[in-house]
Amino acid sequence: MAEAIDFDRMRTLGDVARYHAEVRPEEVAFSFEGRDTPFADFDRHSNQVANALIAAGLSTGDRVAYVGKNSDHYFELLIGAAKAGVVTTPVGWRLAAAEIAYIVADSEAKIVFVGPELIGHIESVAAELTHRPVVVAMEADGAGEHPTFEAWRDAQSDADAHKSIATSDIAIQLYTSGTTGRPKGAMLTHDNLLVMRRAAAKDPLAWNQWGPDDVSLVAMPVAHIGGTGWGLVGLLNGAKGVVAREFDPFKVLDYIEKDHVSKMFMVPAALQIVVRQPRAREVDYSRLTHILYGAAPIPLDLLRECMEVFGCGFVQQYGMTETTGTVVYLPPEDHDPAGNKRMRAAGLPMPGVEIKVIDEAGNSVPTGAVGEVAVRSPANMAGYWKLADATAKTVDTDGWLRTGDAGYLDEDGYLFIHDRVKDMIISGGENIYPAEVESAVYGHPHVAEVAVIGVPDEKWGEAVKAVVAAKPGVTPDAADIIAFARTRIAGFKAPKSVDFVAALPRNASGKILRRELRAPYWEGRERQVN
Repeated sequence: MAEAIDFDRMRTLGDVARYHAEVRPEEVAFSFEGRDTPFADFDRHSNQVANALIAAGLSTGDRVAYVGKNSDHYFELLIGAAKAGVVTTPVGWRLAAAEIAYIVADSEAKIVFVGPELIGHIESVAAELTHRPVVVAMEADGAGEHPTFEAWRDAQSDADAHKSIATSDIAIQLYTSGTTGRPKGAMLTHDNLLVMRRAAAKDPLAWNQWGPDDVSLVAMPVAHIGGTGWGLVGLLNGAKGVVAREFDPFKVLDYIEKDHVSKMFMVPAALQIVVRQPRAREVDYSRLTHILYGAAPIPLDLLRECMEVFGCGFVQQYGMTETTGTVVYLPPEDHDPAGNKRMRAAGLPMPGVEIKVIDEAGNSVPTGAVGEVAVRSPANMAGYWKLADATAKTVDTDGWLRTGDAGYLDEDGYLFIHDRVKDMIISGGENIYPAEVESAVYGHPHVAEVAVIGVPDEKWGEAVKAVVAAKPGVTPDAADIIAFARTRIAGFKAPKSVDFVAALPRNASGKILRRELRAPYWEGRERQVN
């Protein structure tokens, strides 16, 4: 029988690598495209990363950025930087050059680690910057004159630097799309990342138990808490993490079959693609115990299909970057293929999490009444990077974080999400803010004004739609407007469709009535989110 894990010995991210290197040195920490890294080597490599960052002159609180698809080396960078007191800022590889440049500049990253898929675009990103950070290529492919990660890492000693790290130090800075069109850096501490996860591991819920034989699939992007956070959960529990470079429905089935995956996290849109592959009903799922999903509810028909095909437990996860991921869960026993009231719920608070529903003044509303969902837990972020006012508007002095979601609590304490107070669109698990898209569309020469809304989409949950009032005397073209937007923002944020109106509806103070625009598309649906 495997020895019980001493979670109290893992107070910081660096401690996680140190502990497992000591107690399970030969077991695999991460597997990536045929490269298996045992815990002892993972710890040693992260020491080299820490020493390389210190040798480069970085000190506690400095930032580095990672721009690339998923990789085992990303986790070496993350843990190594944490050992050096350096903050890692992973950046979405699908973002446009200007968006990447903004995050790199805003975070003041001293070094940028770039994946092979983006190394060829590094000059277009650099052209947007006033400072030139050092560039390290994560792989040799296309590296050019830039040092490669392994060479950069291996030039250093693998001795532990034993730098003093406080659990309240920032470890990760994840950027969230902003209501004003500018992303904000959510600062997450070692405590944010580990306190609740340690508690959950010590006294696990039935669906959240891990063992030494568990194999976790890390398929969601590491620029999201769903990717990085899920990778860290497996690492904390000493499980093998199989890292997928990117989500590929065909490869997911291969991972499940060949790597004997037992746990994985996905968004419903991704699950839908996987389960509808022709080979999906031929794969052996006997090792798969649970699928965790989040970012959107799962349609009942899709749940039935997934339960039939995968034959495992399903757990819905509700959370956000600012809460370091999951704060509410819907357990397997509430997932009824026949359908029930709770299938519409986000679920119950995780242990250590407090949930309340409040009105505009911050007062709690009665059970069953809709208001804004507020969360308090040890995982609430430390704040937004260099945005004190935005932080104060989001987290009050008592530690309650406003989620921006409208919902209600039932008499059993289940949280139901009704709508979004913020105008955020969630498409395929990606957060998209209308202001950001509107800014991109507005520059088109035929556009007089624009409002962006989310409309139901069977594949992605929601799709981005632009409602445009054209300038007088022009014949606007929807395809041209969409193509124009795609030159300014990431393709997944650009409108999928454009409707034209004579004028946008506004209230007496001139504010666009976005709900009025959304209403026809959501007619007949119980929730205004999909």
